[in-house]
Amino acid sequence: MTAKTQNLLLRTFTGLLFITVLTGGILLGPFTYMALFVVITALSIREFCSLVNKRADVRINPFICTIGGVYLFLAFFGFCSQVTPSGVFIPYLVSIIYLFITELYTDRVHALNNWAYSMLSQMYVALPFALLCVPAFQNAPAYHSYPVEYVGILPLSVFIFLWSNDTGAYCIGSLFGRHKLFFSISPNKSWEGAVGGGVTALAVALLLSRFFDILSPVQWVGLALTVVFFGTWGDLVESLMKRQLGVKDSGALLPGHGGMLDRFDSSLLAIPASTVYLYTLTLW
Repeated sequence: MTAKTQNLLLRTFTGLLFITVLTGGILLGPFTYMALFVVITALSIREFCSLVNKRADVRINPFICTIGGVYLFLAFFGFCSQVTPSGVFIPYLVSIIYLFITELYTDRVHALNNWAYSMLSQMYVALPFALLCVPAFQNAPAYHSYPVEYVGILPLSVFIFLWSNDTGAYCIGSLFGRHKLFFSISPNKSWEGAVGGGVTALAVALLLSRFFDILSPVQWVGLALTVVFFGTWGDLVESLMKRQLGVKDSGALLPGHGGMLDRFDSSLLAIPASTVYLYTLTLW
């Protein structure tokens, strides 16, 4: 067995295990969903902190950033499920203030960089995962005893559309890709692959509309388009970040796939965009 074949088998196994854990964790219920994304948030922020701390002009606190990000997710979970009041966000705001004040007593010459990257760990990594709680909890029908209900298919659909887009883009791009999408940032992406991925995601959206009537077919298609567009940009944002930091992969936690940020790069922009999209549907 060649090294290339072994790497392909490793990537396939890791990918299937990743999809199984993510899908199962989301669909089994709110508590497995919460536990899953507490772990994902913590690992992703730790990975981000390790990446940026390799720079000579940056030194941020991985522990505080990770605790803050995990708490933000739990605060969103509690607030969106109507278990906790809005005051649950106050400790998180205190942690942000703490990150600013501590730099006054460290005598570091690059305090501005530390502040910037500390905030980026929250805005770029922690906030998107926390926002996934917004579509996860929807107003329950009048006959329910609790005002909201957990709807796992909505947060899961974001990842389904991303996986569909990646699969379609890879297949079509490999066969017909000629025109580069963003050569300077990601030379392997093509316009043909982007179109193929988008069409695949739209087909999956129409399929989901047949089984889940929580959204109309048009709304499912709109969600898929939102995820595809912003997921593509999210992938490119992470690619640009790695180029700036001079690394090939964000980590080595997932054999054959790199790190957590490599697996969730597209979702870090797709989740906020899809949350905005779904929120606008409630205003119509």
